[in-house]
Amino acid sequence: MTLDDIILQTITPTSHNLGDFRVHRSLPVKERTMVGPFIFFDQAGPAQIAPGQGIDVRPHPHINLATVTYMYEGAFLHRDSLGTEQLIEPGAVNLMTAGKGIVHSERSPEPDRARASKLSAIQTWLALPDAIEEMDPAFEHVGEGGLPVIEDSGARARVIMGSLWGETSPVTTYAHTIYADIQLAPGGRIAIDASADERALYVSGGDAMLDGQMLSPQTLYVLRPGTSATLRSVDGGRLVLCGGEAFTSPRHVWWNFVSSRPDRLMQAREDWEALRFPLIPGDDQEFIPIPQGRPKTVSYP
Repeated sequence: MTLDDIILQTITPTSHNLGDFRVHRSLPVKERTMVGPFIFFDQAGPAQIAPGQGIDVRPHPHINLATVTYMYEGAFLHRDSLGTEQLIEPGAVNLMTAGKGIVHSERSPEPDRARASKLSAIQTWLALPDAIEEMDPAFEHVGEGGLPVIEDSGARARVIMGSLWGETSPVTTYAHTIYADIQLAPGGRIAIDASADERALYVSGGDAMLDGQMLSPQTLYVLRPGTSATLRSVDGGRLVLCGGEAFTSPRHVWWNFVSSRPDRLMQAREDWEALRFPLIPGDDQEFIPIPQGRPKTVSYP
């Protein structure tokens, strides 16, 4: 079996320099907007942060989606308009459900600002099913010890969301979702089964092969439905497996907003400009302004 028999689509992310670190964005792109419910996929870093410096993602809004933050290295202090204040560190997961509207910020915690620190994370958005797009906002945090880990044949996989390899994550899912952090030791291997309608593998570091075919780093590989394969590494590598059920209704994306209805995106824009979104307790002095210019939405399918 060749790689073309397994891989449906190969996506090379766009890279953005945000000053102290780079972000590699694989979704959405012109060729493909979603893999299962995943409609946004970023690798942030890895980056070295100098003493006295830090990351400040100022307050900004979301609607009709859920954000998932998963740290490789470093930490973020999450605050939101529900009053949540939660430190997230490696191996833990933050799930913030925007629903009808939420505002949040992510900043380097003060202890990290006082010394040299590192930052490396995977940040994703999940589209919400039509019937619950306007649900009440919610937030949940599951610490490193709360996520199941599978260790076998030189592979260590943490199940972030959904059910994989006989284990199930406690993190809430709104549609069928799979999400895992896979670390392969030199010579390690793990089976990738046909466990969802749509699946993708992202090589975040090191080397990896799929059924003996080499994969490129910082690349998202969308797998053909129904196929199974074995993931291996020669010198060690780290990957993300993500996906879930295929959405049958279109999704529209503009700035930080996702919705099944284009008019809802414009309403959210007007609400943010008119300061109608709720404020974040303890972080209400700054905000990210709405982008200027005519909105251009991206739609799927």
